[in-house]
This record gives sequence, structure tokens and C-alpha cells, in this order.
Amino acid sequence: MQGVNSFMVVGAGGVGDLEIGTIIFSLLSFALLLLLLKRFAWGPLMNKMEERENYIANELDVAEKNRLEAEKASKEANEKLMQTRQEAQSIIEEARKAGAKQEETIIEAARKAANDIKQQAQADIKQEKEQAIQALQDQVASLSVQIATKVIEKEINTEDQERLISDYMKQLGEE
Repeated sequence: MQGVNSFMVVGAGGVGDLEIGTIIFSLLSFALLLLLLKRFAWGPLMNKMEERENYIANELDVAEKNRLEAEKASKEANEKLMQTRQEAQSIIEEARKAGAKQEETIIEAARKAANDIKQQAQADIKQEKEQAIQALQDQVASLSVQIATKVIEKEINTEDQERLISDYMKQLGEE
């Protein structure tokens, strides 16, 4: 109890139960502690916090930059895709036009070939007709000569002449 009592005994210069020297020593110790904390703990801690803040800010800036670049790349990819689709549509349309043009060319060539065949057939028919007419004329001339020969060999009357003409016509019909 003596230790407890001695703390309580304060001289004439004390405030309450505490001594002024102890208060000053405590205040100087506290100030020294604050100064040491500021220099060795608070300063480095604040520097680390500031570095961390700068690092996070930089990471956010990089992330935002990457996001913008990704959006830009996506937009460019979409534009290229649209351009590719347009080019493909253009190629398809050109192929369709070329096909239609080729179809028209083939149809025109077929029409021309058919027309040429038709003209050739008409020319062949005309030639064969002329040959048939020529052959018929030759036969008529031959028969005419034969009839004339028979008429000259014998004199015929009107009935015989009509009979000869009728027989001649029958021979023409059979040939």
C-alpha cells in the first residue's frame, strides 16, 4: 500500500493527484511517439496507400483503355463483316447476272442453230421439189414423145386420143 499511497501524495505543485513533471514527460513522450509514428509508420503507410491508389487508378485507366479498344475492334470487325457480306452479295448478284447473260447467249445460239437447220431443211425441200419437178417434166416430155410417136404411128380418133391422155394421167398419178 505504500506504493499506492506514494502516488497519491502530491506536492504543492501538482494538479489533483498527478505531478506536473509526469504530465510533461507523458506529453513529450506522446509527441515523440507521434513524431516517430509519422516518420516511420504513418509516412510509409501513406506512401504505400498513395502507391496503391495510383496503381488502382492506372489499372482502371488500362481497363478503360482496353474496353475502348475492344469496342473499337468489335466495331471494326462488325464493319468488316458487313463489308464482306456486301461483297458476297455483290459476287452473288454478278454471278446471277452472268448466269442470266449466259442463258440468253445459249438460248440465242440455240435459236440461231434451229433457224439455220430450218433454213437448211427448207433449202433441201426446195431442191428436192425442184428435182421432183424436173424429173416430172422429164417424164412428161418422155411420155409426150411416146404419145406423139404412137399418134404418128397410127392415126387416132377423138376417143382414142382421150383414152391415151387418160392412160397417161393414170401413169403420172402412179409415179
